[in-house]
Amino acid sequence: MRIVFFCHSLLSDWNHGNAHFLRGVVAELCARGHDVRVFEPADAWSLRNLLAEPEGPAVLSEVASVYPHARPERYDLETLDLDRALEGARLVIVHEWSAPELVRRLGERRKGSEAFRLLFHDTHHRGVSAREEMARYELAHYDGVLAFGEVLRRLYLEQGWARRAWTWHEAADTRVFGPRGDVVPEDDLVWIGNWGDEERTAELREFLLGPVRALGVKARVHGVRYPDAARAALARAGITYAGWLPNHRVPEAFARARVTLHVPRRPYATSLPGIPTIRPFEALACGIPLVSAPWRDVEGLFTPGRDYLVADTGARMRDHLRALLADADLRRALAEQGRRTVLARHTCAHRVDELLRIHASLEPPATRAGASSRGRVTA
Repeated sequence: MRIVFFCHSLLSDWNHGNAHFLRGVVAELCARGHDVRVFEPADAWSLRNLLAEPEGPAVLSEVASVYPHARPERYDLETLDLDRALEGARLVIVHEWSAPELVRRLGERRKGSEAFRLLFHDTHHRGVSAREEMARYELAHYDGVLAFGEVLRRLYLEQGWARRAWTWHEAADTRVFGPRGDVVPEDDLVWIGNWGDEERTAELREFLLGPVRALGVKARVHGVRYPDAARAALARAGITYAGWLPNHRVPEAFARARVTLHVPRRPYATSLPGIPTIRPFEALACGIPLVSAPWRDVEGLFTPGRDYLVADTGARMRDHLRALLADADLRRALAEQGRRTVLARHTCAHRVDELLRIHASLEPPATRAGASSRGRVTA
């Protein structure tokens, strides 16, 4: 069937982690023969920032090679022809970084048509950190919401923002994220993430800078939006700041280190338990041992202590890192178990299975029985 996505950007993952998962989902749908079209705004801030990087244009060429289905149509909201965009669609998914005006217009189209089903996709903490922003979205005519955690799903229903909602976690694109056995580790530790709006400054000092400084290990950090003070703090801790890293190069960065960390932003550690964001899925898929700062896995996605280790204090993080770096067998056992869990439960293929079941539940029985999954690939 034809599936249409509206998102902020599929081309760029510059400070835009939502692109990681969406690329994997689009690739999986195309591999199954679905006809996927993706629309992103021509003035997407993430793409503008990517192109401002020294390697930006070259990285866009790499994206086309690594993600051959990532060929979105770029639009201007004032001139977007929704009749053409929605032609033949049976499922339309609108990401929450889309403009409220676009969300409203698509809802009006759904109100007047039974040809397609319309879902809103939320993968951010604004539901708890900026409720007034989320309240601007008009979802009355949407068939439901795909929320990347159970707590967020319940919030949509409790607030009356949506009639239906499903939990649809992010996952690893295992076409891209996997071990690189031919790469020799050079660093003890790598952390990949953006500094980000003071949402985890204290946590990074406690769980990254402090333990690395205390242990004197060789560590590297990749990410963007690091102010001068943050870079100076990294330098004082003996950490190499390596700047922006396109996400498709992350598996190699993981392979060049012996261990990695997960440091959740504060809203995910406090107000949105059960949502790990995409980085742990990708790290575990790559077969690198992971130690996480506190977050509550209330939905049982993983088995803490077996898939990854949890450090509830900076001192505990230091102890975990010391033990892992001293014991290759421990690193191997943790990495292998984490990867097994991802492959068994948390790939983009699993999420596409879930998405298609959700869509089937919304289709009339007669349509469901006659549905065909064959079609040309145009994403």
